[in-house]
Amino acid sequence: MDTTCTVPHPERTYPGGTSPSRSVKSIFSVDVEDWFHILDIRDAPQLAAWDHLPSRVESNFRLLLDLFSENQVRVTCFFLGWVARRHPQLVKEAVKQGHEIASHGYGHRLVYQMTAQEFREDALHSRELLEDISGSPVQGFRSAGFSTTENTPWFFEALAEAGYRYDSSVFPAARGHGGMRNAHREPHWVLNRTKSLLLEFPISVTDFAGKPMCFFGGGYLRLFPYWLIERMATRVISEGRPVVFYIHPREIDPQHPRLPMPLSRHFKTYVNLQSTKGKIVRILRQFSLTTFRDFISQERNWSRISYAA
Repeated sequence: MDTTCTVPHPERTYPGGTSPSRSVKSIFSVDVEDWFHILDIRDAPQLAAWDHLPSRVESNFRLLLDLFSENQVRVTCFFLGWVARRHPQLVKEAVKQGHEIASHGYGHRLVYQMTAQEFREDALHSRELLEDISGSPVQGFRSAGFSTTENTPWFFEALAEAGYRYDSSVFPAARGHGGMRNAHREPHWVLNRTKSLLLEFPISVTDFAGKPMCFFGGGYLRLFPYWLIERMATRVISEGRPVVFYIHPREIDPQHPRLPMPLSRHFKTYVNLQSTKGKIVRILRQFSLTTFRDFISQERNWSRISYAA
């Protein structure tokens, strides 16, 4: 896939004495899924079995909502369509508290394991379901496992056709579920072959030990000590980019059931669950945070990237 940057992203500087963590808005997001929505393992339950499994997403998500309320922070909630169908009250409560509703797809499938048509139908179904429940437009999307890759060149076009305005699925580094090593790191407009525009917010990475790494969500946030997360977040902000933080409700629930999986994957999935809540609270208190929707309304200086299928 060929990428060409046609408009450079402006550099930003901060006066002496100004803390980037408080002076520049970053974005906090929640991928609203349940404890059994683990990708790409042999014993993960299939969609047909989900309704018969004990759910813990409601109590965990409500605890997150309490943390956001206590710290007066509004976030973007990427609801899995299946979760929204089973727990519509969670969507409505998030809306009531002023949070943004966005889509995580319906069936939690990896993008590169779907055809363009299958993906488009899944994304459209999720958006329409979430709009029916929330009573408001759903503009944003995030794929399961950040699984758009160079092998899914139809991804942005399919999202635009499904009615989305922005995406946060590109992971600009190597990872287990795909990743796009050469992708741009800053938020940018995507112009596809049909000339449709879509705003992309890549997952935040920064260089560490000579490699691009993420410190700001999921297993990365659980694994690394907070002082390093803070330092790397401040670096991203000083480079003129918002930090995109993300979390899953199960990650503040050390008692949730475990799925059988290889030891290395078990470590990545369940490491440091007991410390996640404390890290989230520190992020909410230290950084100036907003939703994707509000960030877009306040920012106008985007690069424009052409993705040619």
